[in-house]
Amino acid sequence: MDRFANHKGYSRMFQENNLTLGLFFPLESYEGSIPEMNMEKQLKLAKRAEELNFAALFVRDVPLHDPYFGDVGQIYDPWVFLGYMAAHTKTIALGTASIILTSRHPLHVAKAAASVDRLSGERLVLGVATGDRPIEFPAFAVDYEQRGSLFQEALFVMKKVWKETFPAIQSPRVDLANGDLLPKPRLADIPVLVTGHSSQSVEWIAQNSDGWLYYPRNLKFQAELIHHWRSLTDQFKPFSQSLYIDLTEDPNHAPIPIHLGFRIGRNPLIEYIRSLKTAGVNHVIINLKYGHRPVEEVIEELGEEVLPHFPALTGEQHCVS
Repeated sequence: MDRFANHKGYSRMFQENNLTLGLFFPLESYEGSIPEMNMEKQLKLAKRAEELNFAALFVRDVPLHDPYFGDVGQIYDPWVFLGYMAAHTKTIALGTASIILTSRHPLHVAKAAASVDRLSGERLVLGVATGDRPIEFPAFAVDYEQRGSLFQEALFVMKKVWKETFPAIQSPRVDLANGDLLPKPRLADIPVLVTGHSSQSVEWIAQNSDGWLYYPRNLKFQAELIHHWRSLTDQFKPFSQSLYIDLTEDPNHAPIPIHLGFRIGRNPLIEYIRSLKTAGVNHVIINLKYGHRPVEEVIEELGEEVLPHFPALTGEQHCVS
């Protein structure tokens, strides 16, 4: 049995040989780096996504506006934003893609993640990364060359303080001898997905993560990557990826490549996602930034026409498998 089978967020998203769909905040299309982020509209669309049976909603961790990078995500701090969304949703998984472990203290990340997981009813799926924006490392006084070791340290610390009471930890950023972290996750753990390689080997990711969060790649590459990674672990660990789409009004519009995705009609999109499922992908996070249609229409069409082929999972589905 999957050790996170009783985690509501994880179990809504992940099952072996199955694929579900999620959405990235902001739930809007926009030019340039900065979205409008009308919170009344964001909340309304988030609730509608839950009603339509999307599996998850994801936020990004972009601490600084880098004018050369091109996207600041949902603007608001991910933990504050997730707390707000947790209070206004009930069942949909809440994910991070991804929290930057190099510029945040691991004890702060562990406490924030445990807090969101508890307050949401075990719905947090924690994507983590080293960060990839050059301006962030000097801004936070982080040695770029140390990003791989800082990432490993943070993951070790978080897992230990979630599981143990008054753990003793000595690491480059932590000297914990007489204190404890509260709250603890109800399951004494939170599912953690490593993003990209995060300066780690595939072998390390397979051994130390609870899943892998990757980027859109051609199907052959993705299938070979997943096959190799799965050969390194004897238990099911989910593979997720992002995908930018510009959904056209023509349901049969052939795919045209855009940045990390496609301008595409819903029928070819369904077939493409089926191909991802065959390749071994378990969850696809859809990003609507480059869309040309009203986002309300796109989410509705995805929910009514595409999601029935890739529905969020229920407890009954897990029991049957």
